[in-house]
Amino acid sequence: MKNENKIKLFLVDDDAVFLKALEIEFLHHGDFEIETFATGELCVAALSKTPDIIILDFHLDGIVKNAMNGIQTLDKIKEFDTEIPVIMLSSQDKIDVAVSCMHHKAFDYVVKSETAFVRLQKAINTVFKYQKIEKELKWYMDRM
Repeated sequence: MKNENKIKLFLVDDDAVFLKALEIEFLHHGDFEIETFATGELCVAALSKTPDIIILDFHLDGIVKNAMNGIQTLDKIKEFDTEIPVIMLSSQDKIDVAVSCMHHKAFDYVVKSETAFVRLQKAINTVFKYQKIEKELKWYMDRM
């Protein structure tokens, strides 16, 4: 039975230890229904489960060498549904990587670090604030 109050979160990362640590952090600090994926292909195959938000690693070639990378996965997610917010996560602390992710319609970009979980929490909160504002704006615009 699905709990309607929980945020359905997809976590996608080929680093199994980091993925598990992230899952544990979210389970202990929020009301999430979490699914984890080691490849972009597995994530894309599960999109019909309608996640509320996806946290996606930029590099995804650690398990399957010819697997889709994060940008390719992001593009497939946006082809499926442009409204699914995706936060990119990477050890790459380079502005050109972040800009590339944003050009591909990522909602945000977070660098893997000791503060990554806190930054991810803030990004998720921002996603929902933004969605609330959009909903309210649409409501007002529909009345004009």
